[in-house]
Amino acid sequence: MMTDPSYILLYVEDPLKSAAFYGDLIGKQPVEAQSTFALFVLDSGVKLGFWKRSDVAPATGGTTGGSEICFTVENDQAVQQTRADWSKKGLRILQEPTALDFGFTFTAQDADGHRLRVFAPSEIARAA
Repeated sequence: MMTDPSYILLYVEDPLKSAAFYGDLIGKQPVEAQSTFALFVLDSGVKLGFWKRSDVAPATGGTTGGSEICFTVENDQAVQQTRADWSKKGLRILQEPTALDFGFTFTAQDADGHRLRVFAPSEIARAA
């Protein structure tokens, strides 16, 4: 039986720095913040955690940037506004706002190289 994923865990260099960055990005405070691990509980109930890369067990040789955290917004204007806000916060913009099959989107990158996608779903994606 498959269950719904409820936890996103990112490997980072500095969990406290990541918690401060994401706290500002999502407008929340972490429920746990230590030098080796930090955790947010989102309104949906999903947990977003940051584990110090050097402490991950078993050790990983993986790199970042091969996956994305996606943020759904209500419309194309919200995509543009979020892009402007994140650019002011210093996020590296990897993809400028553009229309793709699933909706209007842009992609940014956090300090650890994790991709962050913001999108307003297309009508087809909304129906799925």
